[in-house]
Amino acid sequence: MNLHEYQGKDLLASYGVAIQKGHVAESLDEAIAAYHKVKEESGSDIAVVKAQIHAGGRGKGGGVKIAKNLDGLKEHAGNILGMMLKTPQTPGGLEGEGKLVKKVLIAEDSYVPNFEDCNELYVSIMLDRDEKKNVIIYSTEGGMNIEEVAENTPHLVHKEHIDPSLGIQGYQLRKIAFNLNLSKGAQKEMMKFIKNLYAAFIGADASLFEINPCMVTGEDKVIAVDCKVSLDENALYRHPDLEAQRDTDEEDPTEVEAKSFGLNFVNLDGNVGCMVNGAGLAMATMDIIKLSGGSPANFLDVGGTADAARVEKAFRIILRDPNVKAILVNIFGGIVRCDRVANGIVDAYKNMGNIQVPIIVRLQGTNADIAKKIIDESGLEVHSAILLQEAADLVKKVIQ
Repeated sequence: MNLHEYQGKDLLASYGVAIQKGHVAESLDEAIAAYHKVKEESGSDIAVVKAQIHAGGRGKGGGVKIAKNLDGLKEHAGNILGMMLKTPQTPGGLEGEGKLVKKVLIAEDSYVPNFEDCNELYVSIMLDRDEKKNVIIYSTEGGMNIEEVAENTPHLVHKEHIDPSLGIQGYQLRKIAFNLNLSKGAQKEMMKFIKNLYAAFIGADASLFEINPCMVTGEDKVIAVDCKVSLDENALYRHPDLEAQRDTDEEDPTEVEAKSFGLNFVNLDGNVGCMVNGAGLAMATMDIIKLSGGSPANFLDVGGTADAARVEKAFRIILRDPNVKAILVNIFGGIVRCDRVANGIVDAYKNMGNIQVPIIVRLQGTNADIAKKIIDESGLEVHSAILLQEAADLVKKVIQ
């Protein structure tokens, strides 16, 4: 689950991480009120208007502007609110449709009074699955072109692995601060910044923190000017306050709907829809689709309760994709009986009617023989299979 920048900054601040302060607004009037608050708090007429969407590269798409006065604030906030913002990270990139901006963050200008005295760095924390450790990735070359830095000058990007059972150690904090070529005063501030940032990462059960830029001011203060926060959805039950901040408008509407019905669904760009029970079986099913010459159109795990209503909803969600040429149902009957799934498929098929794409059904496990008989005698245009290879051959046959 992703957070907006303003939500991520609130989370960081609760752990003592210094942030660029600001106020969120959903209308021009709210933006003006937020500007006056920021002006009063910072003592400066200058403010930054930042589009709030779940995508990076907002500055490159015109979603971040500096307002030097109230008139500039009105102009920039008015232009950004309601715009379809296109960035390299929005669907389709700069040539795609973009994302609708519904909120802006009116933030203080952290570069006051002298931009030349400020230093932009890059800091992120994530899980390194290969090392089975958390890793802090950092660089002296922060800013909008960090991807180019990583590609063209990888020696400028440093990594520090943290054993989760030990936590971050003092020598690691000193090493990070030293590698960032900071003054002694800034090194102390950076050590404090990283320590609190790591505490926030662990405390929030996050999967990613990205601070870019992480700014060192001329007064040796370290501030998170921007932040990207992704949370581990499997741990959200421990954080109802964070889960309540979910912005479903920023997510795939089909995936949001599927979640409301207890379906684990991820949209892909293939031509064969798949319905399975269990994530491992789903991955194997997607592999077999690829080996048969097709491409998975989705990941869909119906879980252990594959009744008629849930199966029907799964079918309807899959069939919304115009690229789907066939559907492969691959269920292993353990917790759920195969005959129950078969009856669910038949009922769903009859309720929906006029399904134009071929459906291949492979049911194995408890009462699989009964399930096959139910499918075969249903009179419906449903192909049944027992072996996985049979299912793969049928997929190959119907999509050619």
